[in-house]
Parts: sequence; structure tokens; C-alpha cells
Amino acid sequence: MMVHVLNFDTVAACAPWQPINDQVMGGLSSSRFRLDAEGWAVFEGEVSLQNNGGFASVRAATRILARTGAAGYALSVLGDGKRYKFNLRTDAAFDGLTYQASFQPPAGVWAEVSVLVASMTPTYRGRLVPRAPRLQPERVCQVGWMIANAQAGPFALGIRSVAVF
Repeated sequence: MMVHVLNFDTVAACAPWQPINDQVMGGLSSSRFRLDAEGWAVFEGEVSLQNNGGFASVRAATRILARTGAAGYALSVLGDGKRYKFNLRTDAAFDGLTYQASFQPPAGVWAEVSVLVASMTPTYRGRLVPRAPRLQPERVCQVGWMIANAQAGPFALGIRSVAVF
């Protein structure tokens, strides 16, 4: 059974998202999370490779995705042809283990991207953590979106909703 838990159709739904970009390590990338005039969220900005940069992200603290027995997540997204990451965390720390799933939705059309819990990769600062525990979906307390991997230039990812299945 699919349960829609995040809907990005109001200013309030888009408000708690905080940008965390490569500026934390001297880079020049920028991002923001805002409500589009047509009623969905947009994660947008510009990735710069200057000063060893190359990533932009947003995240929010929420336990709304925490579901015992969840098999995965359905992301309703509008792509721009670039590759993105869906990030989940199981602790409230600023820096720590992140579970990531990469996806590249088609440009210019709405798509539903399915992300299986079992396919989420444990990383720390973008590097694989091979012996990390598997994602425990009942412990999810932060969710985020990221663009990385030297994709320089402007980007925009439309996001309507996230569902748990």
C-alpha cells in the first residue's frame, strides 16, 4: 500500500528545507527550495566546480518518512536531464551517515521514480561506507535532495510528492 507522506503544494511544506552546499568546504555552488507558482516544489540552483566544489543539496528534519516495514519510496519529480540523489538519514546530526539513491528522471516530463530501501547506499561525505548497517526505515529523521558528480551549471528539479510503500 502506497502512502503519500510529503506533498509540496504549499509554502509551509517548502519552508523547513535548508540548503547545504559545497560552500561548507570552500566551494561556490548555490541552491534553494521553493514553491513553484503552479503548486510544486523546486530544488534549484547552480553547481560550480571552482574551489574544489561540485555539489548542492537541501534537507529537512522530519520523521514523516519513518515507517516500520517500508519497502521503498515513490518520488514524483520533474527532471531537467541531470542526475540527482535522494538522501535519508537516521540521526539528527549535521554530519554523519547518509543513505543515498541516485536517479535521473527524463527532462521536461513528470515521472515517478521508485527507490527501494534495500538499494539505498550508505555514504559519508559522498564516499561509500561498506560496513555500515542497512537503512532502517523506521529510524528515518532527515530527508534531502542533492546534485553532485561534477554536473556544473544551473539545475532545477521539480518535486510534487514522496510516498512510502
